[in-house]
Amino acid sequence: MANVIGFCGTACIVLAYGYVTKVAQPNPFVQHGVNLLGAALLTISLLVNMNPASFVLEFFWAAIAIWGLVKAFRSRRLHK
Repeated sequence: MANVIGFCGTACIVLAYGYVTKVAQPNPFVQHGVNLLGAALLTISLLVNMNPASFVLEFFWAAIAIWGLVKAFRSRRLHK
């Protein structure tokens, strides 16, 4: 089950990257939200099948996604 969860996380991250590449003006909530979901799912998988280097990567991936979401929320508030 951990591998299935990990593959779902991988799919989220790949789809978010494809989305940003395809769309002229990507929605930051979609971009960073899907990346955060992917990092969370991969982290769950890594808690069962630990790989320290990947675990650190997912920590930073999630942190950057959270930073992007915070920036998007702040920007949305300023434009209202």
